[in-house]
Amino acid sequence: MPHAPEKLRKQYVNTEYPNVILRFEDGHEIVVKRGVGKTFDIYAGETVKVLAVFDPDARERELVATKKAEEFENP
Repeated sequence: MPHAPEKLRKQYVNTEYPNVILRFEDGHEIVVKRGVGKTFDIYAGETVKVLAVFDPDARERELVATKKAEEFENP
């Protein structure tokens, strides 16, 4: 039986965009406002889409990056 992937503790700091949404493979999302950092748990090898939101009232989101778990900073 294969073992579960390793769970990692990582962080993301938003310094560029008014709001950033981190969208994980399982569908959950974390919103990070400009000037703020968020710490989260992620599985090794998981891919996260980094989406910029310029107008919170609009539903438009711009894909700015796709990152693997290992590419995020350690807290």
